[in-house]
Amino acid sequence: MRVIALDLWSPHHGLSIGMVVLTAFLLGVVHGVTPDEHTWPITFSYAIGSFSARKGMRSALTFSLSFTLQRALLSELAYLGLLHVADNATWNSVIYLVVGAVMALAAFYVLRLRCALHLHLWPPSVGGCHRPSHADTAEWAGRTPTPAMAAVHGFVAGWGLGAFALIMATVLAPAMPSAALGWVPGAAFGLGTTAVLAGAGAVIGALIRHQRLPERLAQRVAQEGAGWTLLVGGLLFTAAGAAGLAVPSIMTAGISTGIHVHNLDQIGVGTLLVVLVVVVAVVTIWRTVHQLRRLPVDARAGAPPDEAESGARSGDGARSGDGGRARARGKPRGR
Repeated sequence: MRVIALDLWSPHHGLSIGMVVLTAFLLGVVHGVTPDEHTWPITFSYAIGSFSARKGMRSALTFSLSFTLQRALLSELAYLGLLHVADNATWNSVIYLVVGAVMALAAFYVLRLRCALHLHLWPPSVGGCHRPSHADTAEWAGRTPTPAMAAVHGFVAGWGLGAFALIMATVLAPAMPSAALGWVPGAAFGLGTTAVLAGAGAVIGALIRHQRLPERLAQRVAQEGAGWTLLVGGLLFTAAGAAGLAVPSIMTAGISTGIHVHNLDQIGVGTLLVVLVVVVAVVTIWRTVHQLRRLPVDARAGAPPDEAESGARSGDGARSGDGGRARARGKPRGR
């Protein structure tokens, strides 16, 4: 009956060690289920690039376990009294900027973007990015998000201080009997989130894999989906972080929903980021799948994506020319 009486909205001081660990774990589960801007967008981005349930789960696990390590460290720092952030809005804005930069760098790798810094006064132009056109199928398949990227992202994103992190730092971590156990609530919280995100990553990877496309084209869908989700998501996070530094009240503003669950209690900048990134992912995947299914059947079955696309564009003209030559060869000569 004590489990039923747990208060996940505002846990009180004086809980036993077992209840502290259980509360932290269940808060982690809620954190993974609810739309949190530091887990959902990033998990979507990396799981999309996996194109299989197993790899999707592996990406989500890598991200989540790195996040768990960070939360354990955060919990230990809180127990020792070394965690002090005077302005959460400013701190979270900085984290948004860092997360956005990491997402953008990952997108540059996945999409094989090359940028040159230059300045043209007229027409106005600062820098420019392009994708090489000579990439073959093997190169495309090799440019998907790596587990190392997910690990770095999980560790960085964990430093965002939302309601869950503050509960853990101010109530759960100090309840531990010694510094040797100060990290336990954070680890339990991270494992609760891991349990949810690992399953979510497997589902997302499986959905990408079962698009009724040959494996090499499924890889292309995975790469395009992951790359553009990371790129647009990175730009959105960076913009939100910059806006938060300029007007800190943006980070705490929101519309109350009346739901007594953290991350669902109001619609704020974090909720908007989650929705926008998920929309970008869905639109990118749908658009890429639609384009690849319009290719000729033989191209979809075996030709590299870039060659198949160019072949589809020039196929009609080539077939017309071949037919004309064939007709010319078959035409009887006048006598």
